[in-house]
Amino acid sequence: MVKITKEAALLYHSQGKPGKIEVVPTKPYSTQTDLSLAYSPGVAEPCLEIEKNPLDAYKYTDKGNLVAVISNGTAVLGLGDIGALSGKPVMEGKGLLFKIYAGIDVFDIEVDEKDPDKFVEAVKAIAPTFGGINLEDIKAPECFKIEQRLKEELDIPVMHDDQHGTAIISSAGLLNALEVAGKKIEDIRIVVNGAGASAISCTKLYIALGAKLENIVMLDSKGVISQSRTDLNEQKKFFATARTDIHTLAEAIKGADMFLGLSKGNVLTQDMVRSMAPSPIVFALANPVPEISYEDAKASRPDVLIATGRSDYPNQINNVIGFPYIFRGALDTHAKAINEEMKLAAVKAIAALAKQPVPDVVNAAYHVNNFTFGPDYFIPKPVDPRLITDVSMAVAKAAMDSGVARTRIEDWDAYRTRLRELMGYESKMTRQLYETARSNPQRVVFAEGIHPNMLKAAVEAKAEGICHPILLGNDERIQKLAKELDLSLDGIEIINLRHDNEAERRERYARILARKRAREGATYEEANDKMFERNYFGMMMVETGEADAFITGVYTKYSNTIKVAKEVIGIREGYKHFGTMHILNSKKGTYFLADTLINRHPDTDTLIDVARLAEGTVRFFNHTPVMAMLSYSNFGSDQVGSPASVHQAVEYMQKNYPDLAIDGEMQVNFAMNTKLRDAKYPFTRLAGKEVNTLIFPNLSSANSGYKLIQAMCDTELIGPIQMGLNKPIHFTDFESSVRDIVNITAVAVIDAIVEKKKQNKL
Repeated sequence: MVKITKEAALLYHSQGKPGKIEVVPTKPYSTQTDLSLAYSPGVAEPCLEIEKNPLDAYKYTDKGNLVAVISNGTAVLGLGDIGALSGKPVMEGKGLLFKIYAGIDVFDIEVDEKDPDKFVEAVKAIAPTFGGINLEDIKAPECFKIEQRLKEELDIPVMHDDQHGTAIISSAGLLNALEVAGKKIEDIRIVVNGAGASAISCTKLYIALGAKLENIVMLDSKGVISQSRTDLNEQKKFFATARTDIHTLAEAIKGADMFLGLSKGNVLTQDMVRSMAPSPIVFALANPVPEISYEDAKASRPDVLIATGRSDYPNQINNVIGFPYIFRGALDTHAKAINEEMKLAAVKAIAALAKQPVPDVVNAAYHVNNFTFGPDYFIPKPVDPRLITDVSMAVAKAAMDSGVARTRIEDWDAYRTRLRELMGYESKMTRQLYETARSNPQRVVFAEGIHPNMLKAAVEAKAEGICHPILLGNDERIQKLAKELDLSLDGIEIINLRHDNEAERRERYARILARKRAREGATYEEANDKMFERNYFGMMMVETGEADAFITGVYTKYSNTIKVAKEVIGIREGYKHFGTMHILNSKKGTYFLADTLINRHPDTDTLIDVARLAEGTVRFFNHTPVMAMLSYSNFGSDQVGSPASVHQAVEYMQKNYPDLAIDGEMQVNFAMNTKLRDAKYPFTRLAGKEVNTLIFPNLSSANSGYKLIQAMCDTELIGPIQMGLNKPIHFTDFESSVRDIVNITAVAVIDAIVEKKKQNKL
């Protein structure tokens, strides 16, 4: 774990714009009409509608996606009572987490009031602004009274996350740890060290899940909470034990099945862990120093199941696994409250998620091959993209079933899709690609079967139902790698192209290629040697119809792949060049960028081919192309070099494709700004149109352009997509993720479907 220094932390919060969150407009505001709609006089109309029906606030304002993170600063993290203003960085941080994990907007509210009744009145007074209230860092026992009153007196969800967040996540972890240990919750003995808000809420939720109160011993700073003590508040009295034989943690923990620590660091010793029952469960949640370190717990006995609050060890109990999605489900049903049914639904959804195969994005984030349910993985990771759907949907369903929802979700598939799109995990385009590919899955050859990402992509593509994968490579190495990655190869064909049993096929392919290229000096002997190379062999599978599409590129240099593609597959009739395109899905819309991979220094003829191919490819993806051919100059202002080539290409395209919206050469700012372009250059064929296709003047600008956008913006990138070869041969980048390769596979499958339809028409 990276050590966080004081200097680094202060710089993070102060550099650039101070703080961590800001307000961003969601409606147009550039014209006088926009401003008149946003404020006076247009704003009066939604005000009057809300006056008639207060629930219309969810329709016309951000109330349904706005949460207040409210604190008085009396129990800030591990810092204690540092005051409302001093706690503001924490509340801003909570707002950041709400936004990045669930797309929820937040106002952080710091209330300088310690009196519980006055604090409640202040919160009630501002509550109409919000769809939900997240209470934060309020000390016990006042926090219990504050939350209870607000829940009773407000008609929006209220949750004190310090209590319930830890309770929900640790409960999910406990259910799974018990399964690993082979124990039942109603039978286990639990020792809780700490008696604050989190400890009490956790223990109550354990009881709701089936733990027996008589099997629980709780300790505070004075020792065991027993019925003989006279210094207990109402919350502690509930857990007071009748046992008189225990007074210390060491005495209480002997024979216990579970230890829950919400106290301070290094209070649980190795000897104490050794004294516990077989397969003990230790949740040491003091932060940043747990009650016992992960290393010490593991060293004390091998069968211990341990979780901490730290991200650098397995099984992190992290509230961010819960609260964003609990509020997401509550907000989306316009719930009146977050009740016990919703909390239990979240517990069960989180617990169930840990038992499912882990997405590659999670494995990559933690630099492991594959998380598998067991002692070192019984709680999902915070970066798991399925949390937004699984937990939010479970909470929303529970809100509806328990009667606190004011609006119902009828189409759960559509809701799941909306949640994934909200967080950028899926777009309408990728969903359509997958659905189209699933309708007619094709045989796709994956060239580098021994590359982990390509192997995972082939398995995932099969699981998605978009293709029938064929892996090229050493079968023993592929099977060994699959075992290491815990991947099933059932139903996936593996071809060891260098094996003796493929000799006949290599020879047949060589004869076909030698005949095809005989007038170019190709010989059978040379062609046969080439068939030992995966790109030649795999492309010949597609050329002969023994496969439908081919994916390559994670190992191979582009220059070699391009050469092989031209030699084996050939360029489409009517063209002299082929190219590639990347599709960029952004909040502004979908954009098509070409040529991003193949043609380094295109002349006029090459640019014409790229533009023609791009036009067809954009239509292939069900968009109408509006094309800008880019340069560093505008419309003939520079008449030498690449601007001249672009200018000539535009002339050709406009003459031969009179109905196509294409113009240039132009700088990218004019291409992307319709008002600026139309004001400065009203004569263009693009007047009044939003450009969606960008043709770059050379490979350097195209490749740098899409990679710059990818590095700086939160956008989805699909590609490279091949344009102009005779058969569906598609390329990846060497840094392509599993999801990137699966996306390209979907494109390749659709390409193959379209190719077959063309052949059937002929």
